Amino acid sequence: MGSLGSRLVCGLWFNSLSLCRYWALWARGCCVVSGLTPSLSAGSWALWALSCCVVSGLTPSLSAGSWALWALSCCVVSGLTPSLSAGSWARGWFMGSLGSRLVCDHVPGLVSRQRQMCRQFPAAMKVIGAGVSDWLQECQHQFRSQRWNCQTTPRDHSLFGRLLLRGSREVAFIYSISSAGVVHSVARACSQGALDSCSCDPRKHGTSRDERGAFAWGGCSDPVDHAIRFSRAFVDARERRERDARAQMNLHNNRAGRKVTMTTGRAGSGSCSLRTCWLALSDFRRTGDHLVRRYSRAVQLSINQYGTGFSEQPRRRPGKHELVYLEESPDYCVRDTQTGSLGTAGRLCNRTSRGVDSCDVMCCGRGYDTSRLQVRSKCECKFHWCCSVLCQDCEREEDAHTCKGHT
Repeated sequence: MGSLGSRLVCGLWFNSLSLCRYWALWARGCCVVSGLTPSLSAGSWALWALSCCVVSGLTPSLSAGSWALWALSCCVVSGLTPSLSAGSWARGWFMGSLGSRLVCDHVPGLVSRQRQMCRQFPAAMKVIGAGVSDWLQECQHQFRSQRWNCQTTPRDHSLFGRLLLRGSREVAFIYSISSAGVVHSVARACSQGALDSCSCDPRKHGTSRDERGAFAWGGCSDPVDHAIRFSRAFVDARERRERDARAQMNLHNNRAGRKVTMTTGRAGSGSCSLRTCWLALSDFRRTGDHLVRRYSRAVQLSINQYGTGFSEQPRRRPGKHELVYLEESPDYCVRDTQTGSLGTAGRLCNRTSRGVDSCDVMCCGRGYDTSRLQVRSKCECKFHWCCSVLCQDCEREEDAHTCKGHT
């Protein structure tokens, strides 16, 4: 992928495992002492967190059981596979114990400029890695009711497997939201004082005016311009090495994602006489909402005869804020390793809907299975003076409809 995001986090998982295999028995032993015996796959992931301490020459000060519980929490969160939340938690420890140079030199897929920035700004790399979960969760929220639901591919350091080899509309969205995620993560970390290389936006001082009248700049404004420059330098480094149409597509979508983050909101407080304001990035949900609308209006471009760029006369010339793609998407109905489609077997569908989440559309005509589920919710809520709301816990049965598999 153009963004570091998934490559950094998941690359650390795979490389750290190979470095720490010799500590597998020790980690396994700690798990046994604690009374929690994981499966082999879980143990493989658990040993990583434990072994970094050993590799760095540190002696665990906690009991064996405590260390095992600490490591096993990563397995629980990840569901026995390397998840983003687990990766975000782990890669900070790995950088601290082995050093940024060793880490950056062993992350697969980085070009020389990205490795250089990784070594120069290790704290920023941690921030970017932590931000992967934010944009991935937003992607999955936006596509939760569609056949392609931004589901990741287990045990693949690129997260999406062969899907990224295509120049599809979905890949355009992935590049744009991951690029926006880097801007968001870096800008927020700067204004919160988490990075030594940046701080608040120095230009937001003095007084100014808007449609509501005068206000004074105060607080700590997010340095959006700095974050955009950092994202451009790091995320675009790989694509700038290439001169084909696919690289141009990725660069365009990276840029479109960054431009969405420039739609900022002004936060602040004040009285009727003078307001104190600071500039803050809008909530990332708004970024996702903007990008999914652009996904639905994305422009398909044709490759020129040399394969080095776009045709000079596209069907519709795209604007800088629009997403572009090169080829039509698969239908995502069945699992297909060649296209990266994971299929819709087992997906929940809405039997009464007529939209994309309907069982007819989601299940691609294969039919669906229905099961009864016990659902617990709050009910009979009453307001008590003053000031609380007390509810009862109620259980009810609901039908759940899931798509049949391909036969």
